[in-house]
Amino acid sequence: MSNDYDVIVIGAGPAGYHAAIRCAQLGFKTACINKMRDKDNKPVLGGTCLNWGCIPSKALLDASHKFHEAQHDFADMGINTGKVSADVPKMIARKQEVVDGLTGGVAALFQGNGVTSLEGSGRLHANCQVAFTPHDGPEQMLQAAHVILAPGSVPVDIPPAPLEDGLIVDSTGALEFTAAPGRLGVIGAGVIGLELGSVWNRLGSDVTVLEALDEFLPMADSRISRDAQRMLKGQGLDIRLGARVTATEVKGRGNKKTVTVTYQDKDGEQQSEFDKLIVAVGRRPYTEGLLAPDSGVNLDERGFLYVNDLCATDAPNVYAVGDVVRGPMLAHKGMEEGVMVAERIAGHKPLVNYDTVPSVIYTHPEIAWVGKTEQQLKADGENYNVGSFPFAANGRALAANETEGMVKLIADADSDRILGVHVLGPQASEMIAQAVISMEFSASAEDLGLIMFAHPTLSEGVHEAALGAAGHAIHMVNRKKPGKK
Repeated sequence: MSNDYDVIVIGAGPAGYHAAIRCAQLGFKTACINKMRDKDNKPVLGGTCLNWGCIPSKALLDASHKFHEAQHDFADMGINTGKVSADVPKMIARKQEVVDGLTGGVAALFQGNGVTSLEGSGRLHANCQVAFTPHDGPEQMLQAAHVILAPGSVPVDIPPAPLEDGLIVDSTGALEFTAAPGRLGVIGAGVIGLELGSVWNRLGSDVTVLEALDEFLPMADSRISRDAQRMLKGQGLDIRLGARVTATEVKGRGNKKTVTVTYQDKDGEQQSEFDKLIVAVGRRPYTEGLLAPDSGVNLDERGFLYVNDLCATDAPNVYAVGDVVRGPMLAHKGMEEGVMVAERIAGHKPLVNYDTVPSVIYTHPEIAWVGKTEQQLKADGENYNVGSFPFAANGRALAANETEGMVKLIADADSDRILGVHVLGPQASEMIAQAVISMEFSASAEDLGLIMFAHPTLSEGVHEAALGAAGHAIHMVNRKKPGKK
């Protein structure tokens, strides 16, 4: 049949397009089915990450941070700019230019590698048959030897805060404001909520973040999350923990509409009024219409597609990768899963090391970590050593006027193997790669301490933290004797 493929990938986000490109590079006849369209109803590649997530949010985070620096930090370094203003519509337009360039790049990569791009939706049936429905055409049945499911995820909706166009929005809508709201509410103090709250706080909004949990960033190391909370509050984010939203009410008419949010905290029922409200309580796997009853693919109790460690589903020759399977919903995790599956189909034996998946929050300072937190190790009864180093003692950080935060390294007390690294500070998203590489090679803290780092660099903080795990740090007073726990 002319419609036969070696591999059909459903979904063209980071996990899907990486899988498709690698399959084609390995010599497989590959098709990638992509359902997404932009606001103009045109098909777009790259998934949520490139179009409405990772990339556009970083464009606005970087632009708003430069604006904040020009307003508040340049004078400290002898740069006088006068009054600085923000052109929000131009920021939004530039953000879209970045998005368009990258999504167009994926299309070029598909063409250059010989991936057939199919615009429409795909539904998996038994025996690797895929019902493909073009956006403007009848359904047709395609046959593949292997199928990779990569449909991605969508924002979680909550009943107390139904979306209302331009007023109560999800993360996608929050990237399209044409002016900084006067009073902005954010439901959720996770990665998305903090990043979006930071953008609009820098651009002039009075931002209140309502978080149902009593603990701030519980997935991060407790010392790092505590310091990060203090710093973000100092920047003007009003972070209210233990605040469970129970209702929202839209008041006013036309351009005068506001949102009244009712929430419960330790003092009882509270209310706050906002000009805009962002709902950022997380994401869920997107599986609507993906599986026919005879597909053979099962879901777990949380609605994720069930896979083993190699991303194989219960259906023969069917794999699933990215946000739709267990593990953190991170683009880079999905990318590596997509490549792993492609290579395993080709007979190679790669693995994804889920113990070394880095996490990053792109606030300022940035928050990044890999491996275990100190509270996890305590709960497990592990014996460990900790080395830490503040950026306030780092020459490059001082020169750059970027002295907030620290590097924290945790090593096994017996083997000295690095168990976790946590960074709060400038360029933490770049520095964490050093820790990931070290842990991939099962390095000890001593190994990292013996490596020569360029001077002066922010990365010397990683070096000093590694030395500090054994009490050998040079640029700070060691609080313990070498060899003591």
